[in-house]
Amino acid sequence: MRRRLLAVLMVLMGAAALLLCVPLADAYARGRTEHLLLQRRSEAVRFADLADRMRTGADRSELSAEIGRYAQLYGARVVVVDTAGATVARAGAGPAWESAHDAAQARRRALTGRSTDRLPTVRPWGPQTVVLAEPVGRDERVSGTVLMAVPTDAARLDVTVRWSVIAAGAVAAFAAAALVAAGIARWLMRPVRDLDRAVEGLAAGSLQARAVSDTGPPELRSLRRHFNIMAEAVADSIGRQRDFVADASHQLRNPLATLVLQLENVEPHLAPGPGRAEHTRALDEAERLEELLDGLLALARVESGSAELTDQDVSRAVRERVRAWAPVFHDAGLELTATGLPDDLRARALPDAAGRILDALLDNAVKFVPCGGRVEVSAAHGADGTAVVRVTDDGPGVPEDQLPLLLRRFARAPEHQNVRGSGLGLAIAEETARISGGRLGVCGNAPHGLVVEFRLPSCA
Repeated sequence: MRRRLLAVLMVLMGAAALLLCVPLADAYARGRTEHLLLQRRSEAVRFADLADRMRTGADRSELSAEIGRYAQLYGARVVVVDTAGATVARAGAGPAWESAHDAAQARRRALTGRSTDRLPTVRPWGPQTVVLAEPVGRDERVSGTVLMAVPTDAARLDVTVRWSVIAAGAVAAFAAAALVAAGIARWLMRPVRDLDRAVEGLAAGSLQARAVSDTGPPELRSLRRHFNIMAEAVADSIGRQRDFVADASHQLRNPLATLVLQLENVEPHLAPGPGRAEHTRALDEAERLEELLDGLLALARVESGSAELTDQDVSRAVRERVRAWAPVFHDAGLELTATGLPDDLRARALPDAAGRILDALLDNAVKFVPCGGRVEVSAAHGADGTAVVRVTDDGPGVPEDQLPLLLRRFARAPEHQNVRGSGLGLAIAEETARISGGRLGVCGNAPHGLVVEFRLPSCA
C-alpha cells in the first residue's frame, strides 16, 4: 500500500511539475524568439532605409558594404531585391535561397508594405535559420524588399541553457517533493503496518500482540486505541476460558481418581454375573474420563502459549521417540521403522515440540493400525526451509470426506468409537505445531492408510 500511495503521489507531483515547467519553458522560447526578431528587424529597417535612399553608385556601394559587414559579423545572408525580384545587393555565403517558400512568402508580404512580425519559435532543436523581410519604402512607394536569413545558433543556445536550468529546477523540486511524499507516506503507513502486524499476531494466537505505534493521523491513533482495547477484551475472555478448562480438568482429577480407586476396591466383593460386567464397563468409562481430563488439561497448557520457542534437534528427537515406541509397537504386532533421517535437521519451536507431536502420531498409529501393519517415520528438509516429519502407515485409512475431521477435538470415525482415547491427540499435536509457527496435515496413503505430516520452522 505504501508503494501504491507513493506511486500516486509521484504521478501527481510529476504532472504538476510538467504543467508548471512546460509553459514556463515555452514562454521563454517565445520571448527569446521575439527578442531575436526585434534585434534583426532593427537592422533590416536600417538596410531598407539605405536602399530607399539609394540614388547613385556610391549609395549602392555603401549599402553593399553595410550588408557585407553585417553578414560577416552575424553569419547571416542578406539580399535586397526590387519589386520585379531582381537582386540589387547581396551579402553572405551560401546557395540562392530567395525562391524558398518561407523567403518568397516573406517577400510577398513585404511588397504589400508589411514587415515580418512573427518568427517560428526557436527551440533547442531548431529552426537553424529564420527569414524576415522589410519593405523598402512605404505604402504605395514600396520599391523593393530586404530579405534576411538569420542563423539562430545564439538564440538556440540561450533557450537550451534556460531549459536546462528549468529542467534542473523541476528535477530538484520533484526530488524534494518526493522526499516529503515519502515522509508523509511513511508517517501515514507506520500505524497501518503496526496494526497489520498486531492483527496478524492476534490471528496467529499470540494474545499479547498489541499495536504500539503512536504516530500518524488522529483517526489512525484512535483506531489503534480501539484495537488494543478490543485485543485486551479478547485476550481476557480467551484466558478466562482456558483457565476454566485447566482448573476444571485439574479439580476433577482428584475426585475421579478416588472414584476409580473405589470402583477397583469394590470389584472383589462383586459376585460373578451381570453386575460384574456393568462394574467393568463403569470402570472403563471412569478411566476414559480420566484420560479425557488429562487431554483437556494438556490442550489448555498448549493453547496458553506461555513457553518460549527454542532451537531443537529434530533428528535426535525423532530417533529417541522411535526408539522409545519400538517395544510398544512390537507388543502390538506392528512394525515401526525410521528412514531418511538427516543429521542436521533442526527447528525452532515449543520445547520438545517434535517429540510431543510425534508421540501423539505414534499413539494414534498403535491404536488404529491393525496387527501386522507397518508404520514408517521419515524426516527431511522442506523446500521452504522447514523441518518436515512424516508418519506413514498401511492401515485401513479414513474416507476422503472424513480427513478434515481428524484434527477436530473429540472427533472420531464411527467405526472407531470404542477405541480407547480422548479424541484430543491430533488436536493437541496440531495446536502445538501451529503455536510453534508450523502446521500439521493429514492425507490418504496409496493404496490404503494415512500420511500425517508436520512442519516446524527452521532455526535460521
